[in-house]
Amino acid sequence: MRMPAKNSSSVTEFILSGLTDQPGLQIPLFLLFLGFYVVTVVGNLGLITLTGLNSHLHIPMYFFLFNLSFIDFSHSTTLTPKMRMSFVSKKNIISYAGCMTQYFFFCFFVFSESYILSAMAYDRHVAICNPLLYTVTMSPQMCLLLLLGVYGMGVFGAVTHMGNITFMSFCGDNLVNHYMCDLLPLLELSCNSTYINLLVVFIIVTIGFGVPIVTIFISYGFILSSILHISSTEGRSKAFSTCSSHIIVVSLFFGSGAFMYLKPPSSLPLDQGNVSSIFYTAVILRNKDVKVALRRTFCRKLVS
Repeated sequence: MRMPAKNSSSVTEFILSGLTDQPGLQIPLFLLFLGFYVVTVVGNLGLITLTGLNSHLHIPMYFFLFNLSFIDFSHSTTLTPKMRMSFVSKKNIISYAGCMTQYFFFCFFVFSESYILSAMAYDRHVAICNPLLYTVTMSPQMCLLLLLGVYGMGVFGAVTHMGNITFMSFCGDNLVNHYMCDLLPLLELSCNSTYINLLVVFIIVTIGFGVPIVTIFISYGFILSSILHISSTEGRSKAFSTCSSHIIVVSLFFGSGAFMYLKPPSSLPLDQGNVSSIFYTAVILRNKDVKVALRRTFCRKLVS
């Protein structure tokens, strides 16, 4: 059902169209994404707890991994509960304030995740290219400075995107053709010209994703060069294994984002963020240090 609105002041709520309007798919999709969400929450909170409880994981690599898990958990919690409501309610209504709040935190966590991945790439670059200076370069102060930059860019992305929406006027339908409050579906409802808005989006996205992608490519360029100069096969294999988990996480994050926003409009807008997070949480949990820490924690609990 579409509800007309004469101007932006009269828009007090939006209707989210959800993933599908086919009744036969509502319950299966609800259960599917409930399962995705439970696995994501358990995996990330488990990793956060494990990192906090094991002192030998208190190193820069796992410091960033701890924050990646926190960001991913928060990102999923921002979107998934509201999305699941579309499967069990006749009209998935969200207030104007709720829509703006959801979009703000969505932008914050997406930008933060993008930059935490680039910080992790820099960490791997230092570990492999300058191993003797690793402890000095990746000092606690440096890690905190990088983390401040990560969340600072998250705030920058969220505030600028919100500022972009603030000047939009909604004078048409209030049916958002999405399962969440995202900028492009909201632009379709705007009654004023969206040229400037799209230009701002392009600039912000270039800063938010272009800079981390370039940083990651440069870091891995130096890493690959260093690995190729390692004479022993065992040394090269160990260096590659050090980066393999991060490479998979980066590929899933940016790949799922590209698939979500570069796909044909007719494609089913599945929640790639949740799906990818399950896979890369599984990849991280296969890490040798994490598995050792998990065994130690369980053994400690059994002994106590």
